[in-house]
Amino acid sequence: MLFPQIRVLEWYDLVVRIFCHRAAKLRNLPGQKTLMIIRSATYVISSPDHTKSPAPDRPEYAFIGRSNVGKSSLINMLVGNDKLAKTSGTPGKTQLINHFNINDEWYIVDLPGYGFAKVSQSERRRWEQMIENYLRKRENLVTVFVLIDSRHSPQKIDLEFLERLRKWDVPFCLVFTKSDKENQRTVSKNVKDFLDRMRATWQFLPQHFVTSAVKKMGRDKILALIEEMNGEFNA
Repeated sequence: MLFPQIRVLEWYDLVVRIFCHRAAKLRNLPGQKTLMIIRSATYVISSPDHTKSPAPDRPEYAFIGRSNVGKSSLINMLVGNDKLAKTSGTPGKTQLINHFNINDEWYIVDLPGYGFAKVSQSERRRWEQMIENYLRKRENLVTVFVLIDSRHSPQKIDLEFLERLRKWDVPFCLVFTKSDKENQRTVSKNVKDFLDRMRATWQFLPQHFVTSAVKKMGRDKILALIEEMNGEFNA
């Protein structure tokens, strides 16, 4: 079967809301949207298991990507606090499910990266199981922002992780990071090549963002999407 992931989707289905968000935005009148203001961003807890996470009483957005993809820098850029999520040049430093309370209204969740972190096979498997349980069982998880390094051509490990999300029926968006670290022609080609690889087996492509933590590129667009989904969650 060419498209094994096809299923009947309704417009209230969260997957459709993510995939079709761009079209929905075009129906809004000019000036109708306001920029989200981040008034507060505080660390809450680091949990070894989704059952130890805060009460699921507000919308939650998880961020994940290959090790050293710039996840902490992106989170800090979004909330306007360079010291909120700890950045490190050593891959694999994030080992728990980290919750941050934003505006006392929604959560950002910093998940361990996947990829080349130098850990034992048993430890890596523990991380994988922790991440899978969180993504499949966290009831207030609205969407996952999957970070892709825009400096590189499509990587097998990223595409395989997206296949897992499809298998688990977890909605997601793509965030291409570090666009300031490479010339724009290369970045554009890498983004296009990645999306073309997805088109081979995906019926719908998720919304994607090209970002730079240094230049704050993509910040307003990501926050606008989160604000819209917050409204849907609380409706």
